[in-house]
Amino acid sequence: MLPNIKVKNLIKKHTELEKELSSGEVDKKNYAEKSKEYSELNEIIKEAKEYILFEKNKLDLEKIVNDPKSEKDMKDLAELELNDLIKDNINNENKLKLFLLPKDEADTKNAIIEIRAGTGGLEASLFASDLFKMYEKVSHKKKWLMEVITISKSDAGGLKEVIATIKGKNIYSSLKYESGVHRVQRVPDTETQGRVHTSAATVAVLPEAEEVDVRIEDKDLRIDVFRSSGPGGQSVNTTDSAVRITHIPTGIVVSQQDEKSQIRNKEKGLKILRSRIYEQERQKRDAERSQDRKSKIGTGDRSERIRTYNFPQGRVTDHRINLTLHKLEEFMQGEIFDEMIENLSIHAQREELSNLN
Repeated sequence: MLPNIKVKNLIKKHTELEKELSSGEVDKKNYAEKSKEYSELNEIIKEAKEYILFEKNKLDLEKIVNDPKSEKDMKDLAELELNDLIKDNINNENKLKLFLLPKDEADTKNAIIEIRAGTGGLEASLFASDLFKMYEKVSHKKKWLMEVITISKSDAGGLKEVIATIKGKNIYSSLKYESGVHRVQRVPDTETQGRVHTSAATVAVLPEAEEVDVRIEDKDLRIDVFRSSGPGGQSVNTTDSAVRITHIPTGIVVSQQDEKSQIRNKEKGLKILRSRIYEQERQKRDAERSQDRKSKIGTGDRSERIRTYNFPQGRVTDHRINLTLHKLEEFMQGEIFDEMIENLSIHAQREELSNLN
């Protein structure tokens, strides 16, 4: 049962904002923010008012139903209205609970995605490349802007590592459930006896942090410079343009060598560092705030096996929600990516709601 005081506070806030905005006395600086808040409350205000009146309306109908003097037709009508009232109240309560769930401040941010080849040698690097291409296709279909920050290729056209920014509307909320170990089962091109091999790649999705989100002091950084190296370790630059940035308080280390300019490598490295620090702080804060939560979705644990791509059987399975889609090829083309994300979001909301109860 949702406490009435929480719902009454929503109604009170809606009334206050309505009066404030209609007065014409709100300064330009706060008008957009207050209008947005009012618009959000407007979507739930009908349900909030009905929820508050539920007990009174329920008692009125029960009196008619239980009154021996009531006519049969009146009783039947009251019983129907009572059943509808109870159903509507359950729906209203669920909508209000969803509205009252803590908002993730990072949901509206752009994202930094990091993909690394895991166990499985060459096949793992090829799978890492396939995953990157999948996210590229998803970005293209959704008209998101993907920009590679750093990339390290393997000998056979695979990827050892790739880090990219993805920009658009509510990117982090769309991709945050992708963090974890992605496992592939398929017959490699080099396999002569048709045996299925298992390999893996890790994906980390971080909200892109702005300078206002994370303040990095120069005194907290150790910056080392070195020459860029290509496959096999050979030098690809005659100057010390590559940088390694160590954030001393957290121990987080970022290396960047894609650009020929040391300044550009430092800028890119700091962007990644800032987002990693921001995500570390978010996870620490969330852990302290909700130690008793038993969420399987969105934990951000990069060691957790979250999904298996089985090519011989043409299926992709997300282990957190036990969802299997028998459309692997379409999934890898970015065609049904939304179906997976929507299911993950629904399950995450259900877990959050169960934590409220």
